[in-house]
Amino acid sequence: MLMPKRMKYRKQQRGRRTGVSKGATACAFGEFGLKAMEDGWITARQIEAARVAITRHLKRGGKVFIRVFPDKPITKKPAETRMGKGKGAPEEYVCVVKPGRVMFEVEGVTEELAKAATRLAGHKLPIKTQFVKRT
Repeated sequence: MLMPKRMKYRKQQRGRRTGVSKGATACAFGEFGLKAMEDGWITARQIEAARVAITRHLKRGGKVFIRVFPDKPITKKPAETRMGKGKGAPEEYVCVVKPGRVMFEVEGVTEELAKAATRLAGHKLPIKTQFVKRT
């Protein structure tokens, strides 16, 4: 599972997800990509599930680039705990994704194969996605 090696602060505030992605809006490493169409939090488990879906469908052909990294800690308090007593412990890590962000890229395969692989990966993610080509 992806997670940061070190962090300056263990806990973060939730933040906002308004606006569009500042960078990573076009394919930079591969021929084809999977682009986010809406904002959301992508967990480390979802990134791994999408990566496995792509690599399994490509059958060890081509190269996959992951352009998102879960660096935001999400805290949870234990079940059946009373209110108060501070913020909960970090439970998982997520990546904040905004519309227009290219999350995965694929190279070295045909367009049909890349389209099918990224479609499978898109089903693993909690947001709407779109297949994009390098221009």
